Amino acid sequence: MSRHRLSKKGRYIAWTATGAVVVAGGGIMAQTSMAATTWPAQKTYTGRAFDACTAPSLKAMKAWDTGFYGAAAVYVGGKNRGCAQPNLTASWTKSVSALGWKLIPLYVGAQPPCQTSANPERFTAANAASVGASNAKDAVAKAAALGMKAGSPVYLDMEPYDITNKACDDAVLTYVRSFTKTLRAKTYRGGYYGFSSSSAKAIATTTDRTDLPGNLWYALWDKKNTTTADWPWDPKLYTGHSRAHQYMVNSKETRGGHTITVDRNAWDAPVALVG
Repeated sequence: MSRHRLSKKGRYIAWTATGAVVVAGGGIMAQTSMAATTWPAQKTYTGRAFDACTAPSLKAMKAWDTGFYGAAAVYVGGKNRGCAQPNLTASWTKSVSALGWKLIPLYVGAQPPCQTSANPERFTAANAASVGASNAKDAVAKAAALGMKAGSPVYLDMEPYDITNKACDDAVLTYVRSFTKTLRAKTYRGGYYGFSSSSAKAIATTTDRTDLPGNLWYALWDKKNTTTADWPWDPKLYTGHSRAHQYMVNSKETRGGHTITVDRNAWDAPVALVG
């Protein structure tokens, strides 16, 4: 699937270089400014999830409702979103949710100044905070327009970059903190998608945990359906239904006569509140 950001080859080079539903209130580690707001209970899904570049048709989602996957990640917005979304509407969200699917909102925001791939939107060290805030406001508006209510997570997509470049890494952390803080001000939970060797590692290993996303979705293409056995960092981080693992990419699969190229994920983290 990975055409939505970089080609499969490009992402791999950059990467190497650098079931059950539970309603709970957890998954808010590192979220430091939530206490003053009464938050809707978190909706957590634990099981397999897929993400695809384009949200599948309702007919395909019905065909794929076999029990193998229970959740689907959808690209709700962002100038760097790579695929058109003709199916992704409020009506589609309502219909697939009625089938029992859990939905995972993913936002492809601005990318780092040191990233080597071409992107329509980047931030700089000077505007990282302001771009993060404006991206978050857009992400909330896009998710809400699709029927994903307050209390839902929004997962910010950050592609690989050189985390040894301190100026660039500092700019990323500023952007991410601003994005997450703005999400929470609008009562949406912070989530983050990144690579275990770079963009996710930056979030997991920084010592200052202020305003970091409370849910971490890490790309580690080891084909292991787990969020624990291959967790690369401090085991005390992102516990309590706050982890997801993209473990396989570009898997061409046919179910019920419908073929979709997807990425596979082990999921134990929040999903959208729909209604």
